Amino acid sequence: MMRTRLRWNGDAALRGTRAGALRGLRLGAEHVLTVSRARVPIEEATLERSGVATVDEQQLTAAVSYDTVYAVRQHEELTWRHDAGRTAKYLEGPLTEEAAAVAQIIAAQLRRSLRG
Repeated sequence: MMRTRLRWNGDAALRGTRAGALRGLRLGAEHVLTVSRARVPIEEATLERSGVATVDEQQLTAAVSYDTVYAVRQHEELTWRHDAGRTAKYLEGPLTEEAAAVAQIIAAQLRRSLRG
């Protein structure tokens, strides 16, 4: 008869998975921010500089935001003219377009955390 002993380090595995998820969320949000910054309407670059990526470690969520009094209006006003490559929906577009890339970034970090 052959016997095998298995030790399950579930708490350590869960900590590693959570750490990988947080790293993935942070990197994914930074990726969206980078793509978005290339599209932000620009005059003095104040709006572009106000962009930030944040992660809520408790809720395991990430956010990308811009913090100027006119950020929302610039984002939503489709009739305003912008320099070449700059556009309204400067955050919504990259978020939608980069969703698969963000998912890959998060998945890669989760796999990495599972390997140890």
